[in-house]
Amino acid sequence: MNINSSAIDIAKRTFQNESTSIANLANLLNNQFELAVKCILQSKGRVIISGVGKSALIASKIVATLNSTGTPAIFMHAADAIHGDLGTILKDDVVICISKSGNTEEIKMLIPLIKRGKNKLIGLTGNLDSVLARQADFVLNTHIEKEACPNNLAPTTSTTAQLVMGDALAIALLEIRGFSSEDFAKYHPGGSLGKRLYLRVEDIVSNNLKPHVTLDTPVKKAIVEISEKMLGVTAVTDQGKVVGIITDGDIRRMLNQHDNIKNLTASDIMTKNPKTISSDVLAIKAMEMLRENGISQLLVLDKGKYRGVIHIHNLINEGLG
Repeated sequence: MNINSSAIDIAKRTFQNESTSIANLANLLNNQFELAVKCILQSKGRVIISGVGKSALIASKIVATLNSTGTPAIFMHAADAIHGDLGTILKDDVVICISKSGNTEEIKMLIPLIKRGKNKLIGLTGNLDSVLARQADFVLNTHIEKEACPNNLAPTTSTTAQLVMGDALAIALLEIRGFSSEDFAKYHPGGSLGKRLYLRVEDIVSNNLKPHVTLDTPVKKAIVEISEKMLGVTAVTDQGKVVGIITDGDIRRMLNQHDNIKNLTASDIMTKNPKTISSDVLAIKAMEMLRENGISQLLVLDKGKYRGVIHIHNLINEGLG
């Protein structure tokens, strides 16, 4: 153990090593990247990504990124491919092989099998003099000067470079295809990420009760309405149109100002021009409005008609908080 080395200093040195190498990838890009992107875009098949060791783990992550951004992809371990899994590759598929050295035995054995099937091969390697680089139809150069490992052995900077090149490939395909946030939502329907992209106010408000009083409703009945509907507010309407809102705060202010509330009506204590939101708006927008205005509820309208109330707790429960 080198007790003279600070853990923080080591971390900073690692960051510097990897960030410098990643920045240098921009200098290694050439028309091979554009041709590889074009090849994938024109393909009628999938992208099959293969590797061994740490490169196989990177391949799996790139596959996940491609799938989530509209490019169908499958991971195929190079060792398994030469022992029966070669059938994963269909005639229209594009194959990407990942290898730092480009001379990994499993990759070298796999290359002629891919070529025999007449599939296009993209090599993602840091060695342009390798078998993979020479045999690939297109080469994505991920060369690094050295690993972050002080012994220059453990795959660290090299796998980071592979990962970043995979991200660049996925984003290029995404943008050229015009992959939208709506498309993204189709691939991410679960969790808070998906909900930010597709969940709308109407999906939530329909599950809530609908507190409602009119201008001449006695205050006592308005308080009961707020209590029974359990949303801390009630809308005040006039001939079906929202004209105000009564909140818990309005009730407290009334009690501080009036000893006798018997003759008071909703119109006497309501707040005019309440904050509203359309039912077809994304729910995340409702959360933004609540935070911007420092309030807990919004009245929901559907083409101007009162639909109900959305509460900040509804949004937090959906993971949007």
